[in-house]
Amino acid sequence: MKKIAFMDTSLRDGFQSVFGARALTDDFIPAVEAARHAGITYMEAGGGARFQSLFMYCGESAFDMMDRFRAAAGPDASLQTLARGINVVALSAQPKDMIDLHARMFKKHGISHIRNFDALNDVRNLVYSGQCIKNAGLHHQVVISMMELPLGCSGAHDAAFYLKTLREILDSGLPYDSICFKDASGTSNPQKVYETVKAARKLLGDKDTIWMHTHETAGVGITQYKAAVEAGADGVCLARSPLSGGTCQPDLLTMWHALKGTDYTLDIDVKKILTANRVLEECLKDYFFPPEAMKVSSEVILSPMPGGALTANTMMMRDTGTLDLYPKVIEAMAECVARGGFGTSVTPVSQFYFQQAYANVTQGAWKKITDGYGKMVLGYFGRTPVPPDPEIVKIAEEQMKMPVFKGDPLEILEPGIPKAKLMLQKEGLPVTDENIFIVGALATPGGNKGLDFLKGKNTVNVRKVTKKAQETEKKPASKPAKPEGPVLYKVTVDGTVHEVLVEEESGEIAAIKTVSVPEMPAVPEPAIEVRAKLPGNVYEIFCSQGDRVKKGDTLLILEAMKMETPVAAPANGTIVSLEVEKGHTVQSGQLLATLK
Repeated sequence: MKKIAFMDTSLRDGFQSVFGARALTDDFIPAVEAARHAGITYMEAGGGARFQSLFMYCGESAFDMMDRFRAAAGPDASLQTLARGINVVALSAQPKDMIDLHARMFKKHGISHIRNFDALNDVRNLVYSGQCIKNAGLHHQVVISMMELPLGCSGAHDAAFYLKTLREILDSGLPYDSICFKDASGTSNPQKVYETVKAARKLLGDKDTIWMHTHETAGVGITQYKAAVEAGADGVCLARSPLSGGTCQPDLLTMWHALKGTDYTLDIDVKKILTANRVLEECLKDYFFPPEAMKVSSEVILSPMPGGALTANTMMMRDTGTLDLYPKVIEAMAECVARGGFGTSVTPVSQFYFQQAYANVTQGAWKKITDGYGKMVLGYFGRTPVPPDPEIVKIAEEQMKMPVFKGDPLEILEPGIPKAKLMLQKEGLPVTDENIFIVGALATPGGNKGLDFLKGKNTVNVRKVTKKAQETEKKPASKPAKPEGPVLYKVTVDGTVHEVLVEEESGEIAAIKTVSVPEMPAVPEPAIEVRAKLPGNVYEIFCSQGDRVKKGDTLLILEAMKMETPVAAPANGTIVSLEVEKGHTVQSGQLLATLK
């Protein structure tokens, strides 16, 4: 009987898939220790969104978290993180020096394995990052990313396409230790999974280890895993209660049960796993579990939204008060996938799809090409599996004023370490490798969230369930005493104020006195209103009351769905009022500022 290996993804992908990656280290370390006592020796410990989220939402350093994870898991555990090719764990594509620094820093902070994928399946984006991972002495698990295409689409994401990508990996000479087929949206039909893994096993022979990764979002995760195992896969990614099923990985005990009576098994002690589950459930008892994370969402089959991105996006929509738009955005996402070149819906491309769909819903279809989606269809992140829709490419060129790029994206990026050092020195912050990577990885067009963290400007935004304060009893207000004698009323007619004395008993008017006659007010010069074109959070403000601004100057930046939108001055003038502050949440159409 073949023992199927497994990695416990509860404390990385599980956190991302349920809480949008927002989980505090103090809260879950006992669950790492419990997993160790249950005999779990291979765990996912960070990377992906669990890098930037710690700085942006948890007020913690991801490097400190990894150190504590290693201490709790023990020296012999295999700890794996997730990297996105040339993006590694950053918010944007990284230059070579930062890619190398990523591997060395993660090795330094207790990581032994890195799973490395490219959402476009552009093998060029995996070669250098893979070399750096190997040079750092880490296990390199190279990935072929999978999904199901929207209705009516073809030309990629079938077994033939994945086998072609595998051949490109082998021909490139890219160094790797194992291979993973990663379906972040859990939408690939099980027969395609079987055919893909079967063909890969035939090509590779028995010498290479094959892993399968999926989510249970569409309800077919266990079936996908059974298909992969029967086709020759050696390992699968599983999670534990309460971070399994729904948008997470298939459940560990459910997979163990599904393999009963077959030629395959999971080598686990069920009673110890149950004990570890109780510890994890206790650790997270105060956390808010979004209902959409706990259920099967069959509509993602048509709009492949990854489990790890679904709740991250709905959490951000809750923050901006736009969760009611989610069904429309998911529906619009299918068109963004169909016209964007079939990049796999996994970070960062899944976010590009969602951001563009969000903009299409809130601002009108293709009225605003978002930065990530636009650069993707123009080629700045690599080659998409099929050419994007020429009409969308033309719109992107015109709006972004950028030409189509056909080269290697890694070759146009300037070194990042010198710039990061200068930034730290300017701010008087320690110039360490960790700090260099933090400010390099968390830079955005509107600012630097890594620098904000290092300067103590971080905020904690972790959703937990709080008990409602008991309402104090309110005594009914006493009725006012009935007045005696005549009552004086003031009445305004066409701007003129009159005092009217009325007898209370009879209701007859006793006297009328004109108090004031209105003056014709001067007509003020109308102020120019600056209103939000979409919902979001105020990320940065670049002006103050009384400032002179020119038409086109950036007044502030709104952030929504990890997308920064500059708000420009509509005309020359002086800032009369600022109606928002940094950190405020605004709705579409809300007044932001006025100028004259």
